Amino acid sequence: MGDVVRRPWSARLLTLYPEMFPGPLGQSLAGRALEDGRWSLETVNIRSFATDKHHTVDDTPSGGGAGMVMRPDVIDRALTGVMADGAVTATDGAPLIYLTPRGRPLTQDRVKALAEGPGVVVLCGRFEGVDQRVLDARAAEEISVGDFVLSGGEIAALVLLDACVRLLPGVIGSRQSLDEESFERDLLEYPHYTRPRSWAGRDVPEVLLSGHHEKICAWRQAQSEIVTRERRPDLWARYLKNRVSK
Repeated sequence: MGDVVRRPWSARLLTLYPEMFPGPLGQSLAGRALEDGRWSLETVNIRSFATDKHHTVDDTPSGGGAGMVMRPDVIDRALTGVMADGAVTATDGAPLIYLTPRGRPLTQDRVKALAEGPGVVVLCGRFEGVDQRVLDARAAEEISVGDFVLSGGEIAALVLLDACVRLLPGVIGSRQSLDEESFERDLLEYPHYTRPRSWAGRDVPEVLLSGHHEKICAWRQAQSEIVTRERRPDLWARYLKNRVSK
């Protein structure tokens, strides 16, 4: 039997604003990877699945309140349309992700898991959000990119996809760059310096100019620990816990 050829990692986006993509994802590393076929991007306009003459996709919230809510029947038809062209099948394994402040925080571990899979289907909400019934019926994974509110899910989708695409094989040249990044080993990354050696009265730390690999590694480790302890006590506590358990 011949080798199994893996399909490129795919991103399928359901949105009211398909023109927002690829946006920044068409530039730099992600853009080159898209051109090289290392990943694929498809947008689906949710409004095209509305059935009335005004292409209505939202309605007033049950129970009253401000704003509008995206209708479950329209969203469901859009998802069915995506599945009809083979984008989401029982064997495809691409999770349906709904980006919302109500979701679980996006972590680097989750990004890695998504990047290692076949891809993602992302539902971009607007207005006050999406009717919960279709999210439950479709077993959508609700993810938040931070403790703040955006105008819609499109910007959050760009964040999610950029985080995943950069981890795909061949997108970033040096794997060491990934191994030393923030959130690896539950630490934030150490500070970086380059030329000139002295700038605006501030010097590059002498240890970085010493050429002594072990001392440089020790300094970087210490700096990572300091900045994590000061800025992210939650990560620091997890780091200490995992270090003790090893």
